[in-house]
Amino acid sequence: MVEQTSSKEDQAKVWDLVKDMKIAMLATVESDGSLHSRPMASVQKDFGGTLWFMTREHSIKIDEIEKNPKVLLAYAHAPAQHYVSITGTARVVRDKAKIKELWSEADRVWFPKGPDDPEIALLAVEVTEAEYWDAPSSAMIIAYGYAKARLSGEAPKMGENKVVKF
Repeated sequence: MVEQTSSKEDQAKVWDLVKDMKIAMLATVESDGSLHSRPMASVQKDFGGTLWFMTREHSIKIDEIEKNPKVLLAYAHAPAQHYVSITGTARVVRDKAKIKELWSEADRVWFPKGPDDPEIALLAVEVTEAEYWDAPSSAMIIAYGYAKARLSGEAPKMGENKVVKF
């Protein structure tokens, strides 16, 4: 059974795991109930329970979110064996001051007109729950785990897995 927690330390660990990953797969619900996923770059510099993404004002994901705001964000950093799945409620934010606050020149790749581009909107995802897997990435530790499993017939505890409520 996966440990469940709502401690500030575990909430901070979720941010610590995702802050450098930057790219998440954002899954929304289509009108027929099927899931639609696409990569999104997070743009915030800190975390207070909301994850921020820039997007085009007129896009399918905006239509899907306005019909059903429940979303899933999936982050993965395979070399470090860090994986995070986040559920939350998304909303569209059309605040030009907030866009300018979160803007970086790297965003110009998608928005060549800059932060004043009328097509820019923000997605704010209010995190409700996150589940993370933080496993050791050392080849020696993985080899030890394999050997232990082969000899004992039991899976070793390889890292940490928690569900964190926000």
